[in-house]
Amino acid sequence: MEENIKWFIEKRIEKTINNLNKHNMEGYYVENEVELIEKIRNLIPEGSLVGVGDSVTLKETGVRDFLRNEPYNFIDKYKADISTEEKREIYLKNFSSDTFLSGCNAITENGELYNIDGNGSRVAPIIYGPKQVIIVVGFNKLVRNLEEAENRVRNYSAPIDAKRLGKDTPCTKLGCCVDCSSPNRICNDFVVIKGQFIKGRVKVIIVNKILGY
Repeated sequence: MEENIKWFIEKRIEKTINNLNKHNMEGYYVENEVELIEKIRNLIPEGSLVGVGDSVTLKETGVRDFLRNEPYNFIDKYKADISTEEKREIYLKNFSSDTFLSGCNAITENGELYNIDGNGSRVAPIIYGPKQVIIVVGFNKLVRNLEEAENRVRNYSAPIDAKRLGKDTPCTKLGCCVDCSSPNRICNDFVVIKGQFIKGRVKVIIVNKILGY
């Protein structure tokens, strides 16, 4: 990355982390996947019950495979041939996990987490339940404010994710959100997290890479 662009991105990350900390959420910066895995290793004690939300970022960075191969009790929602009922049981078990990991659709420079979810199975454990929540994002998820966050997710993240999931929705045909009434829409739960009662329960790791949608 060109030196001046890197400087600019790091300044945005620094501002975001400072504001996350003001809201009782811990912010961390890592350069790459190697530093990311090491940070996660330090944050999650061996033997922990660990769950994850659906996240392209966790797959891209190797976090999912890391959790499978380390001495954790990993609640693996990606097992082959998993039934709908088994997946529901996993979603409920995530609430009791010691650590829950997820990506995030957008993070404002003011230190706010913004997510749109289909059935709430990802955002619900972020809000309540797990003792520790670790959010992993690339710097491309940083936005200035909540208005920019919603615009990013509606008109970029959600259409691409709906395409990935094979949804028959207007956005997979048009490439943008029309706030449809399709039964297959994945934009059902709009969640803004501005802070935490429990200091440090939510930890956000920002990677100096473009990751996910």
